[in-house]
Amino acid sequence: MLWTLLPRAQACRLCAIKKILPAPEYRPGFMCILYTTDTQSKKENKRTVDKLSKLSVDLRKIRRLKGWVLWEDNTYIEEIVNILREIGAEEGAIAQILEHFPEAIVCSPAAVNAQREVWRLVCRNEGELLKLIEQFPESFFTVKDQENQKRNVEFFQELGLRNIVISRFLTTAPSIFHNPVETNKQMIKILQESYQNLGGSEANMKVWLLKLLSQNPFILLNSSASVKETVECLQKQSFTNSEILQLLSRLKGFLFQLSPRSIENSISFSKNAFKCTDDDLKQLVLKCPALLYYSVPVLEERIQGLLKEGISIPQIREVPMVLELTPQIVQYRIRKLKSLGYRIKDGHLADLNGTKKEFEANFGKIQAKNRRPLFNPVAPLNVEE
Repeated sequence: MLWTLLPRAQACRLCAIKKILPAPEYRPGFMCILYTTDTQSKKENKRTVDKLSKLSVDLRKIRRLKGWVLWEDNTYIEEIVNILREIGAEEGAIAQILEHFPEAIVCSPAAVNAQREVWRLVCRNEGELLKLIEQFPESFFTVKDQENQKRNVEFFQELGLRNIVISRFLTTAPSIFHNPVETNKQMIKILQESYQNLGGSEANMKVWLLKLLSQNPFILLNSSASVKETVECLQKQSFTNSEILQLLSRLKGFLFQLSPRSIENSISFSKNAFKCTDDDLKQLVLKCPALLYYSVPVLEERIQGLLKEGISIPQIREVPMVLELTPQIVQYRIRKLKSLGYRIKDGHLADLNGTKKEFEANFGKIQAKNRRPLFNPVAPLNVEE
């Protein structure tokens, strides 16, 4: 087709060039050799596969999620299984643990035994320890610096934290145990000093500190500079020391994870969105500390979502806690209330607010009220004879 579109002279020149150029050399399989992947070249360790099969471990699941474990030359299946059996694990539980965290079989048995001793410091017995391992195998088999972990456990016990709380830290916040114990001690000291500088009493300090740590152990990963900067930022925004303590407790210590800039941006946005004075905004923040915690895009999305449902800015100002709900939850709750003939834009947002349990309880009350008869059917009627 191309030749018919070209002038005759150009077509002749192209024919001449075609005769001069050599035919391309064909080399079968060359590109395939270049693109052979490491995955294809790897072979599973037959000994590992056979032993896991005998334990009734779902190998398909491991291949799909953590296939590299089966390629390892050195594994400690027998040793890890024996440790779990010593703790009291039955065959079914062992299979589940290895399926959920197959990396366990490449852990050093000596390190796992050391980890076992650390966790026993906060468990009443082997049965309690086994239950934690079954629920959180990743935390248990991520073995790292057990001696440092042990010192941190002992430090938390000295502070007065209960063992059940420390065990929760080990399973859900293991990173705080990787901090040198001196770093954690220094952070605790800074928190205590901040509490006292903000007007907290010596008598209540221990209770306050233990509650704060229980709610948010990750506060130990903050730096002393971030704590100081956050406090100074809030003071510049005219919050009193007692109000800062209140916000710190309400936000469970997450306040110290916010940068001064993000706090200032959230305050500036909220002030413009609600068209209120500095004092009015401060009261809104004290009622709903999430105004500080959520970023501007999140706040904007949630306010816009409420406005689309016919809710007004004055209504939101009256119950700002509704901003703690995602747009999806708001839409779901409004649909449920509408099914009862309830007009949310004419009502009070308190009926929309609260936890799932609180909302369902309130919804049940509204539903019961709507079904209540207008008269008592068993009451005698006053009829003149």
